Amino acid sequence: MAVKKTAVSPLMKKLSTYIATAGNKSPPKHVVEKTKHHILDTLAAMVSGAKLKPGRVTLSYAKTLGGKPEALVVGTKLLTSSVNAALINAMLAHADETDDSHAPSWCHPGCAIVASAMAMGERERSNGTAFLRAVTLGYDIGTRLNISLNPVDFRKLGHMTHCFGPTFGAAAASAALAKLNPDQVRYVLSYTAQQTGGLSTYMRDLDHIEKAFDFGGMAARNGMSATTMVAAGCTGVEDVFSGERNFYHAFDESRRMNGIKPDPQVLIRGLGSNFEIMRTNIKRWTVGSPIQAPLDSLLELIRQYDIKESDVEKMVVRVSTTGANTVNNREMPDICMQYMCAVMLIDGTATFISAHDEKRMTHPKVMKVRNKIQLIGDAWLQSLVPERHGIVEIKLKDGRTVKHHTKGVRGTAQNPMTTPEVDEKCYDLMAPVLGKSRARKLCDTVWNIEKVKDVRRLRPLLQG
Repeated sequence: MAVKKTAVSPLMKKLSTYIATAGNKSPPKHVVEKTKHHILDTLAAMVSGAKLKPGRVTLSYAKTLGGKPEALVVGTKLLTSSVNAALINAMLAHADETDDSHAPSWCHPGCAIVASAMAMGERERSNGTAFLRAVTLGYDIGTRLNISLNPVDFRKLGHMTHCFGPTFGAAAASAALAKLNPDQVRYVLSYTAQQTGGLSTYMRDLDHIEKAFDFGGMAARNGMSATTMVAAGCTGVEDVFSGERNFYHAFDESRRMNGIKPDPQVLIRGLGSNFEIMRTNIKRWTVGSPIQAPLDSLLELIRQYDIKESDVEKMVVRVSTTGANTVNNREMPDICMQYMCAVMLIDGTATFISAHDEKRMTHPKVMKVRNKIQLIGDAWLQSLVPERHGIVEIKLKDGRTVKHHTKGVRGTAQNPMTTPEVDEKCYDLMAPVLGKSRARKLCDTVWNIEKVKDVRRLRPLLQG
């Protein structure tokens, strides 16, 4: 039976042309600066992640892969294929809870997109400007893809938004760097759609290894594979987003629940004028997202009232119900609300070291403070999702009760970190691994990425 060729929709024509020509377009200055924030933040997550258990296991796996020496595995001197490097480096970037997030699309875009852009940039010997523009593009396409699916309903039915959108983001970024034409980009999007998947069972992962694969590695690998296949001559479906049995038909969750129908027009709405990287969050604290707001509130109360842990009789923390379920007395320190709040009460701050000190979780002094902390999943705060709010109320031994509500977490799009703040966070993450000199040089290089003639020049700064 002959198969009729599907006409290419106006949406697909606009989308594929935009991706193919994104490397020729200079984003506004504020978008360029924000993109640099996320490039450095993601590289810092890779570097620090390489020393954690998920990172160490991932690097062991990397040594078994072989492959043409196209791109660096961060934290090592190993060169492998661009697809393999994207997979491994993306897993390193989410080996921890330090990487960025995009609330409206329910995903962590940076780990997959920056890793893919780096790997393809090394393969193609792209300059820093091309690399930066590809990253900006990846955030635009990946996040829009998730939003078009109505991520709230999508998640309710068990799908994993954390890999759906970033897979398309990785594909778009790598396709732009490979300088594919609009026809080829359409094939890339089709090959990408064929590889979308992921289940919300990742929440059962106790070691954060499968989670690193789900959030970062799978998306980076699949998006890169789509691009490299098409670059090698593979052809495919002209328009996977329209026509019979298309992508949106397959994932129309409104047919299974009283939800909102997919809106493919989101993919191109505002494209080129509204940049989704501007709506992406950077974590001030190297802990799980639901813990960010309470730590902001707790720090404010400590500073305002000069509170010591010995002053506290009881503390109540309120976050969204989904947030509370995610971080309630978890076995890992950086995703355990009670532990991180106890540490901040004791230390007056929360550091990367304290957020990864598993032995300290059961220290008698810490346990004494943890037992004073009650975590409540609040229905009203849940109704505000994807905005992340946190309320901390402390009953002091002198009879006073103090309270603080964080509405705009530091580092979110509503309350963004400054360039010096991002620099400080990233330098502090990388200096113990790379040494102070290399960490400083890497930060300075990213802030001046336009001057980099070949992204391979970043290799000496990222090697183990």
